[in-house]
Amino acid sequence: MLDIIVNVLMGGVISLKDYIALHVLTCLIPAFLLAGGIVSLISKEAIVGYLGAATKKIKSFGIASIGSFFVAACSCTVIPVSSGIYYGGAGIGAAFIILWVAPAANILALVYTGQIIGPQMVIARVVSALLMAFVVGFVMTYAFRREEKERISAISATNKKLIEGRGLGLLILLVVWLLAPNYVVTSGPYWQKVVVWAAGLVVVAIYAWRMLDQEKIKEWLKESWWFVRVIFPYLLIGVFIVGIIGALLPEEWVRTWLGGSGPLQSFLATMIGAITYFATMTEAPFVDTLMNLGMGKGPALALLLTGPGLSLPNWLAIAKVFGWKKSLVYVPTIVVLGTLVGWVAGFIL
Repeated sequence: MLDIIVNVLMGGVISLKDYIALHVLTCLIPAFLLAGGIVSLISKEAIVGYLGAATKKIKSFGIASIGSFFVAACSCTVIPVSSGIYYGGAGIGAAFIILWVAPAANILALVYTGQIIGPQMVIARVVSALLMAFVVGFVMTYAFRREEKERISAISATNKKLIEGRGLGLLILLVVWLLAPNYVVTSGPYWQKVVVWAAGLVVVAIYAWRMLDQEKIKEWLKESWWFVRVIFPYLLIGVFIVGIIGALLPEEWVRTWLGGSGPLQSFLATMIGAITYFATMTEAPFVDTLMNLGMGKGPALALLLTGPGLSLPNWLAIAKVFGWKKSLVYVPTIVVLGTLVGWVAGFIL
């Protein structure tokens, strides 16, 4: 009994160790700084004009959806970015679309999925992610319409410039810094990604020092630290719990219950994806392995979407940043949609 407990706890420790070693430096630090930059450098009034609650939903949801394809982020890394845009004045629908699409169907993960599983699954993943994004946007907007009206009423949309040129330059550099380790180093040892990350850090630091005044830099770092302080502890707790779950879940159970393309199989695949943490791109080889063991294409698509799009750490962090009510609406919505998409895809793919 003691050995079982030790093994289970070690699963949590190993999961936490791998997460800290492989994701905090090259993923989360740039993401937190990007979130702080969004809040401190982008005009809140202008954000409302593009992504605010008063903006036509087709426009704001479309901008949020398409823009999210170019942010290669996992379910945890995207939270600082999404919350930064939300607290900057964006509507809740647009913010949660970014929260969903960026990890579920970013361009980096799509390219990798095509290489491993094939173009058919890539097309299905893009279409499904977009359809789910608009449903998520409308559900979140409707569910919290009263709160949204009160929150946005304090910020009026104006013709004010979205962002000054120097601030835009910094945000572009931060996005490039966030993406570069995965785009530049697609294979090979992790230290190569660290080298790319370090080079990006130097470029960002020099640019900020030369182009921004000290007060603006202090404001940027202050906002970034707020996201670190609020989100990071919950991510660590969630990753530890996921490691424990992974140690308890028998591999034979997964193989047995994910065959076929029925609603039960899609639901189980969705729940596995919704609980387990997948760094972006790691879901493709995992799903490919399961498909080779007999996993149906419908459940495979459901897992491709919810694996990187949701996770237990993601639930906890969303609840902390956006509130428990929003987490309790968003997570079940994704689970239901993921199940339906997987079920329908089982008849098409």
